[in-house]
Amino acid sequence: MATATPSPLRLIPHLIVRGAPAAIDFYKRAFDAIELSRIPAPDGSIAHAVIQIGDAQLFLADEGAVGPTRSPASLGAATSSIMLYVADADAVYARALAAGAEPLAPLADMIWGDRWGMVRDPFGHVWQIATHVEDVSPAEMERRMRALGGPA
Repeated sequence: MATATPSPLRLIPHLIVRGAPAAIDFYKRAFDAIELSRIPAPDGSIAHAVIQIGDAQLFLADEGAVGPTRSPASLGAATSSIMLYVADADAVYARALAAGAEPLAPLADMIWGDRWGMVRDPFGHVWQIATHVEDVSPAEMERRMRALGGPA
């Protein structure tokens, strides 16, 4: 019996939303997502879709199409966030807002060396958007934290 060659280990987030077609359109406009595939459910909702943002894939489905998982809209909160490193955080943050995202944290230069901000997409998922701008040593981060009046 032949054995299958194992595929490389990959972690792929699977987002559950209300309104998957609209979510895919939002991710295209906000994050330059590319839709790779879409499988409709009999009721017209999306049972499974694959999009790509940069070099990462994301699975997506309408709530109710994939077992017991629920969307942030059903829960009234997101249970995680997605970190998106990009070449130009300012441009991507602005594009996300223009596409309909809600600002949660404005872009700022952070003590750890990223230009970072956070948005909530129209489907309830939280996105952290960042560009790495400098390498910062642990000692320098500690110094910066003290300068802000925080614990070190």
